Amino acid sequence: MSKQSTTDVLICGAGAAGLTLAIDLARRGVAFRLIDKLAGPFAGSRGKGIQPRTQEVFEDLGLIDRLAAVGSVYPPQREYHDGAQHQDSDESDILFAPPTAQEPYRTPLMVPQFQTEAVLRLRLFELGHVPEYGYELQTFEQDAGGVTAHLISPNEAETVRCRYLVGGDGGRSLVRHVLQINFPGETLGVRAIVADLRLDGLSRDVRHRFNGGDMARQMVFSPLPHTDLFQLQAPVALEGEADLSVSGLQRLIDARQPGSGILVRGVTWASAYLMNARLAERYRVGRVLLMGDAAHIHPPTGGQGLNTSVQDAYNLGWKLGAVLAGAPETLLDSYEEERRPIAAQMLGIVTGLLEKAKHGDMRRGRELHQLGLGYPGSSLSLEMPERRGGVLAGDRAPDALLLGAGGQPRRLFDVLKGTHWTLIVRGQIEASLPATNPGLRIVQVGEGGEFIDTNDVFGSVYGLAEGELLLIRPDGYVGAVLPVAESRRLTAYLANVLPESPTLSSNQNGRAASAWLAPSEVQVAVPGGD
Repeated sequence: MSKQSTTDVLICGAGAAGLTLAIDLARRGVAFRLIDKLAGPFAGSRGKGIQPRTQEVFEDLGLIDRLAAVGSVYPPQREYHDGAQHQDSDESDILFAPPTAQEPYRTPLMVPQFQTEAVLRLRLFELGHVPEYGYELQTFEQDAGGVTAHLISPNEAETVRCRYLVGGDGGRSLVRHVLQINFPGETLGVRAIVADLRLDGLSRDVRHRFNGGDMARQMVFSPLPHTDLFQLQAPVALEGEADLSVSGLQRLIDARQPGSGILVRGVTWASAYLMNARLAERYRVGRVLLMGDAAHIHPPTGGQGLNTSVQDAYNLGWKLGAVLAGAPETLLDSYEEERRPIAAQMLGIVTGLLEKAKHGDMRRGRELHQLGLGYPGSSLSLEMPERRGGVLAGDRAPDALLLGAGGQPRRLFDVLKGTHWTLIVRGQIEASLPATNPGLRIVQVGEGGEFIDTNDVFGSVYGLAEGELLLIRPDGYVGAVLPVAESRRLTAYLANVLPESPTLSSNQNGRAASAWLAPSEVQVAVPGGD
């Protein structure tokens, strides 16, 4: 008889998406398990680009500085043509931009995937959890009350009863297969290798690109920061076995660049793969959801796969946490509604970049930073009345500099950081606001508030006038913008995304819990740490 266990959420796949979801659930106090059929952590550098929006996510999760410490900005690219002749490009193929008050991260980071996942695992460990490697999902069944998952490990079989199951188990997802969800798309006619090498003969101050635009001879060597490794990326023939050994990769290099002086000393990880662009027809069936590569797979051009996957998990985490705490289960419908169009959009961009790369054009623009992505058409985006300027419902909430009433500068991102919703009240408002809730932080900006908007910087960035309310979601997107006169609509909105608060009911002595707060505190709660 197999072992029996229970949990609220079973996450299948301990890659970047699974780890991100686990961190978000852990900080919300949700019971979960994170399993992976691999015997240990992924060892390759594969998804090495961390885009600016993902950096903002990682700041909120408390790990951006640790991640930046093991990564670097992308070094310049050196191009080699006609034998050993080379030139250093004056125009970078990757967009670099200095930070601004509204966009504190505007340059992609290069971080080997094994380092990104190590940083995520450390953050998860600090929150009291670890991935369980060597646990493989065999199958599952679901009913109205939950999911029954059947696992095997080297030591035992186990049956896990959970309220929700999340499949982050890769492009060949078993979870997607069991759900019988179609995975339409196309194979893009390109096969490639990616390998982590120890080698001699190349400097580490640039990325080395040989024979750009020639799909039969192209090679790119990227020095991986804070390691002695280079990542090799190269297209290879569609047919035949790819020899990923030291001698096999040496032969490939010598054939494509005779006399280069590059000497392969070792291979720590390597993979050959066909490039695909595919998108699952559904992200949710009942109590089972898909995320990451299980829901969408991308060609590597543009570095969007890992980033889109992390942001899937970031979107799903707060919604699962809210539903498990008592919010309406219909909230989970917004996950597919919001994230599937984003994946479709990014797939279109990166497949276009792949076609350009075939002709030697590797330039990448701001659209890859994902700072401009949002959910304006979402059922969770509310504007009263419809706005014509400023920040709109569904937009990413920009950072902004404020002055605390105590005299110290404050970043808006610091106010937003954590698991809560944030309601920003612009100016002094006498009308009633939504009732206090542990999942809602209410802050006042303006005279008499805890934050001062010096020179109307915040107001101009957001287009927020006196007497208006701005609601920001836990994932840093604007949920609602409306005048205080419509605050009842805001109360109805919050009832669909927040669990019923104990502050809204009576305590054991029959007195409303919110009555213990001073009248001013009922309307405006001074922000504190989570």
